[in-house]
Amino acid sequence: MGERKTREGVVVSDAMQKTRVVKIERVYRHPRYQRVVRVAKKLKAHDEANESRVGDRVLVEESRPLSKEKRWRIRKILSRAS
Repeated sequence: MGERKTREGVVVSDAMQKTRVVKIERVYRHPRYQRVVRVAKKLKAHDEANESRVGDRVLVEESRPLSKEKRWRIRKILSRAS
């Protein structure tokens, strides 16, 4: 099998236990109109140690379904919120 998908995002909610809501933003140029388009997606990620906080930049990786909506887990905290 291939590598697991990884995405970089920002934690926007830490209200749940062992779960974080991570916002992933994708920036691309529109093929016809050449305008820069920003598309954001929020996904739930597992954080076993409860160590990430709102504003942290994190690396999430795909995993097996952990709950009804959780299919990602936080692999690494890239930078802390200032």
